[in-house]
Amino acid sequence: MSLRLAAGTGAAAVVLLPCGGALLALLGAGDGALGALAEPRLLRIAGFTLGQAALSTLLAVGLALPVARALARRAAFPGRAALLALFGLPLVMPTIIAVFGLIEVYGRAGWVARLAAAAGRPGFGFPYGLAGILLGHVFFNLPLAVRLLLPQWQAVPGEVWRLAAQLGMGPGAVWRLIEWPLLARALPGVALLVFVLCCTSFAVVLALGGGPAAATLEVAIYQALRFDFEPARAAALALAQLALCLGLAALAARAGRPLALGGGELRAYPRPDAAGRLAAALDGICIAAAALFVGLPVAALAAAALRVPAELLADARLWRAAGLSLALALGAGLAALLLGWSLLLAARDLRLRRGRPRVAAAFEGVGLAGLATPPLVLGTGLFMWLAPHVDVFVVAPALLPLLGALLGLPYVLRVLGPPCERVAAHYDRLCASLGVTGWQRARLVEWPLLRRPVAQALALACALAAGDLGAVALFGSPATTTLPLLLYQQLGAYRMDAAALSAALLLALCLALYHGIERVLGGGDAR
Repeated sequence: MSLRLAAGTGAAAVVLLPCGGALLALLGAGDGALGALAEPRLLRIAGFTLGQAALSTLLAVGLALPVARALARRAAFPGRAALLALFGLPLVMPTIIAVFGLIEVYGRAGWVARLAAAAGRPGFGFPYGLAGILLGHVFFNLPLAVRLLLPQWQAVPGEVWRLAAQLGMGPGAVWRLIEWPLLARALPGVALLVFVLCCTSFAVVLALGGGPAAATLEVAIYQALRFDFEPARAAALALAQLALCLGLAALAARAGRPLALGGGELRAYPRPDAAGRLAAALDGICIAAAALFVGLPVAALAAAALRVPAELLADARLWRAAGLSLALALGAGLAALLLGWSLLLAARDLRLRRGRPRVAAAFEGVGLAGLATPPLVLGTGLFMWLAPHVDVFVVAPALLPLLGALLGLPYVLRVLGPPCERVAAHYDRLCASLGVTGWQRARLVEWPLLRRPVAQALALACALAAGDLGAVALFGSPATTTLPLLLYQQLGAYRMDAAALSAALLLALCLALYHGIERVLGGGDAR
């Protein structure tokens, strides 16, 4: 066995051992878990999970359509690039930070409540429960849907718009004959992606759900283990969530072509449906409303951070949580990169040099297990697997980086996989003819070409681990309180000044990790 295959096999074992142990623990939970599966309460929670995801998807995608169409019809206006950059921020912002921004805007003492009081309508309260969950999900997924739908307009050639103008097509004809046929092919994939994200959402439901009456499967798993300590019910809920995620993954695999996350750059072709004051006014209203909806929580976070009392900076708990978050992020990111690199090298060797593409696909599929297994489900299984043998809260400092690595591993494979294959396809024969192997090949050939993708993969994995709340909430203790968990505790206690400082520090940490690693490891001009 070559060194690459040995490394890949070891990485596969590191991934499969905790996943397999967790699954066996869930399946072996006994009659209590089987009985819990038939409880009306579990069926109600599962129904609420699917219902809130369906409503969130309907609102996010339904509102994204007019916004994306307005941005497509107004391909050039002042501030368009800044608006699209703003729409990209919720995609990388840790969820718990956005929750803080939403509470600052819509909370009992938030901006909207103060405006309502000034207008003579006091008593405005934040809509916790289903309304709060929908608000949080739309905040995150509306910008994502807009970015996914915009490239559909890029597929329309300029000749089509010129022909539409010559034929005198109005807005209705343009929508029916040109735009809708293109969007109809992309909408199912966009809706399915948003639905999956809402089904597996944890932090939004935990912070904005308002209690057990608005609990999804993941939040119910957390409550069953951490508050009620009912392992059998937690196992039943985890199995139900796992079955749901596997079903959604199977649907996604059959959904068709992959979606591109567009940057929104469109050629400014003259469109017959964009002329006139009414069309311009409607597009302006859609764009302005979306900008306010996404921008206000971000502005509220910045404003709250600026008014934080200076004495809060001396809080030792804050800096201890920041140090732990940094260590966890770096440990999880490096572990994800090492596992992903080992799996990719083995897959590349099997596919290109040994002619075994199915075995290569199996190695790559091992790393994608995290997409079908939510971190909280995996954490629940590990909790039940290890609890009879060790104190899980004592070993949490070792478990959290592992769970963070498994969370980031699919993204590492997605970023590193294509360039790794290209380098091998282009340079394998040349390196073999020159006798360049091992360390020399890695230093002279692989590293210069893969330096930037490696930096991007590591930066993304570190940022994801730094902002993750699910695993930390499950295994967290006073000794393992990270910034996301500290921020959640401060929000629950309505310590908004302290929460503002924690949110700002967490956002600064994630941005510093992401951009710092890209620039230092990927080169000074990394983008």
